[in-house]
Amino acid sequence: MSSLRFGQHLIRASAVFLQTELSFALVNRKPVVPGHVLVCPLRQVERFCDLRADEVTDLFLSTQRVASLVETHFNATSLTIAIQDGPAAGQTVKHVHVHVLPRKTGDFQRNDSVYEELQNHDREDEDVPARWRSEEEMAAEALELRERLKEAPTDAV
Repeated sequence: MSSLRFGQHLIRASAVFLQTELSFALVNRKPVVPGHVLVCPLRQVERFCDLRADEVTDLFLSTQRVASLVETHFNATSLTIAIQDGPAAGQTVKHVHVHVLPRKTGDFQRNDSVYEELQNHDREDEDVPARWRSEEEMAAEALELRERLKEAPTDAV
């Protein structure tokens, strides 16, 4: 697996833990909660409605697989799955991506605060390298998730 593009960002292969024919999943450099990951189409498409039917299918099947994985791996009891589609919705990277966040009771004082955190987590003025996880941390998490995927049956969702 070579490096991939995520909008304007070049993603190292070490941060990617799943790649299908049309999608890929990567760990987040600045997760809102532990286990917050992204699932993206391989083709750089800015808006959800611009995806082809086969890309939507693959993206959502990949998201379902990733969601099951991170919920189990991070001992969560629920998930927040979100797409910020367009700038007014908080999308800062011009590449469709699905946020998958493993959730636990009480992880936010107000449950809906997760959406405020998502809105803020990639803002340009908040996006400073000092707040990013190291490449080593991201690679280690991606490796753990890749290993867990190998253990899971491919039809298990």
